Amino acid sequence: MTQTGKNLSFMSIDCPMLAAYGEVMTTDTMRALIATGYGEPEQLTVATLPVPRPGPGQILVRIAASTINPTDLRVITGGFRTLVDLEFPYTLGNEFAGTVVEAGPGVTRFRTGDEIFGLAMPRQLRLAADPVRPSLSTGALADYAVCEADTPALDHRPASLGAAQAASLLIAGGTTLAVMDAAKIRPGETVLVIGATGAVGLTLVPDLAAAGAEITATARTAEGAGLLRSLGAHRTVGYDDYPTGVDVVLNLALFADGLPAAARSLRPGGRLLSIIFPPPTPEQLERDDVELAFVMQSGNESTGARAVAEAATAGRLATPIARRYSLDDGVDAVIDYARHHPLGKIVVTT
Repeated sequence: MTQTGKNLSFMSIDCPMLAAYGEVMTTDTMRALIATGYGEPEQLTVATLPVPRPGPGQILVRIAASTINPTDLRVITGGFRTLVDLEFPYTLGNEFAGTVVEAGPGVTRFRTGDEIFGLAMPRQLRLAADPVRPSLSTGALADYAVCEADTPALDHRPASLGAAQAASLLIAGGTTLAVMDAAKIRPGETVLVIGATGAVGLTLVPDLAAAGAEITATARTAEGAGLLRSLGAHRTVGYDDYPTGVDVVLNLALFADGLPAAARSLRPGGRLLSIIFPPPTPEQLERDDVELAFVMQSGNESTGARAVAEAATAGRLATPIARRYSLDDGVDAVIDYARHHPLGKIVVTT
């Protein structure tokens, strides 16, 4: 369903900071969902920017679909400001599907006309990317984006996956693969999934069920609880009603102040795995008789685009799409994501 926007605004940006986007064409422009300073989603705008140009090892992609993710919100509201101080204008977006329209010097993986998908974080978030083969871009919530080509976080889009479906898969699907590999769930183990109604949780729960886990999942609403049970959860609870004595806690939502309550759910010798950046420390758990691990979807070979595509086409991975917006209504898309916590991905199409 396409939403009609009430917060749409356009502006033209002509700013020296655009040098960060690389050499740009002087006559070609594009739409982009940008922040012009730190603030709430209501302060975002759809702006007119120059189309970026690919340099050596880079590709220019015509974006067909992209998504809204927690990182987008945390960055623009200043949640990572101690780690990176943004330069503005800042174009949001890291997951996408689209078509290669130009390849820079030295690119051999992709050619003009290739349909691709994957994860490419805005360049200013380099600290969260693979240090060897970083998956970086000029921001995917735009008509065009320049991406690094030599990264396993990008791959050709299978014909069986539509653009919106493929754009929704990389983070949730790759994180599911990474969590399952790190957690090493054994049949019959009890697992508490915190943050289960987010896109990662809705993708992960069916995989946990297939592995034979006994799943308790958090849900704030009856609708969310019903969806989780349909995906394989055996029990749903609120955030103030965690069970005790579980084997594994999978933290998909809590920051440091919520970790002690999560850790109290574990039996002695249990395992807590968190996907929330920055990585938690053992001291934050307030107990020393459990194992702690941090799992990050960095888009390497085991969790990157090709692995996700293979798992999706085999029927192992599927990420629900909650709603669709046009790029013109991109501000409303972010507000919807931030304020209404949809059950599944919000996809933005160009």
